[in-house]
Amino acid sequence: MTDHIVILGGGTGGAVLANDLADRLDAELEADEVRVTLVNDGPDHVYKPVWLYVPFGEREPADGRRPLDELVDDRIDLRIDRVTDIDTDSQRLRMRDKTSLSYDYLVLATGSTLAPDEIPGLAEGGHDYYSESGAETLREELLSFTEGHIVLSVIGTPHMCPAAPLEFVFMADDWFRKRGLREDVEITYTYPIQRVHGNPHIAEWARPIMDDRDINVETFFNAESVDPEANRLTSMEGTDIDYDLLVGIPPHRGVDLVEEAGLGDSGWVEVDQHTLEAENADNVYAIGDTADTGAPNAGSVAHYQAGVVGRRLASDIRGRPATATYEGKTLCFVETGMDSASFVEFDYENPPSPVPPSEKIHWAKLAYNESYWLTARGLL
Repeated sequence: MTDHIVILGGGTGGAVLANDLADRLDAELEADEVRVTLVNDGPDHVYKPVWLYVPFGEREPADGRRPLDELVDDRIDLRIDRVTDIDTDSQRLRMRDKTSLSYDYLVLATGSTLAPDEIPGLAEGGHDYYSESGAETLREELLSFTEGHIVLSVIGTPHMCPAAPLEFVFMADDWFRKRGLREDVEITYTYPIQRVHGNPHIAEWARPIMDDRDINVETFFNAESVDPEANRLTSMEGTDIDYDLLVGIPPHRGVDLVEEAGLGDSGWVEVDQHTLEAENADNVYAIGDTADTGAPNAGSVAHYQAGVVGRRLASDIRGRPATATYEGKTLCFVETGMDSASFVEFDYENPPSPVPPSEKIHWAKLAYNESYWLTARGLL
């Protein structure tokens, strides 16, 4: 009997896991004892961290895109299709063309989707860099922006790349200073709780930098609506902020089929934070943004979780106890300007302690962005 592992989603988690399994289960694949299928609804793999640099003219969207068939090992069955239903009782997926795909093990790496329409006026009055099209549009706005008020509002939490909103205002401050425009550009940052970041240690580190650079801060600001004609952002607390350019971090949701399958609310799969096994179904795992571990997910999380799930699946396939666990390991570079960055490393037990920003760390982040494609191929 051939065991069938299906990975749903070809982002960082899905691609890294597919290549991990190709190497880890090489003998079993060769003997036709196991089969691995990666399903993605498009032909490309997208490295979303590139989008942060697009508005500042530092990168093009194409720099973050590669064909999946060039990244994924030939031993993996790559299927470009859309799953429309997950039946965890029969362990079967229904596809867009009405065909079905059975599995013995399912790994959900479906990521996040943006839901700007949940905030009235946001889609019409705001810009974002959490999507390819949004980053390109924001670039055109920034290039023509020479004076006025820029507001970066974190509207939805949790969201992809928890540090990216801080990075944007730090980079914008430096970008305008280098162009001699900062005195004419006011920058305001809003966050929905009473600090500037969800993690108190990162918030404690970031707030003095914001104060030193004259970046206005509005905490406990839960955006409720945007008036595109008046250029006004209104919070649930009754605070109004007028803007000339609004950069919003929209609400994030998972994919509907996860919730429809009873695996968790809002498209996030409820998992054991150490094993990454789904709480509400057997033989189902989730990684990356899809996994509701109770902790924010930086991009590195999907990479480390993929390795854990790969080891657990290999143990199951070989009839051994699965002992590999994920302990919350996270690595994150944080840009603090156009040519400086900090770095944090933490896990479930050890909180982050950002290192002093430097140009060397900035170049290390850029080097990682370039070498990421080796990571996706399973070579790093």
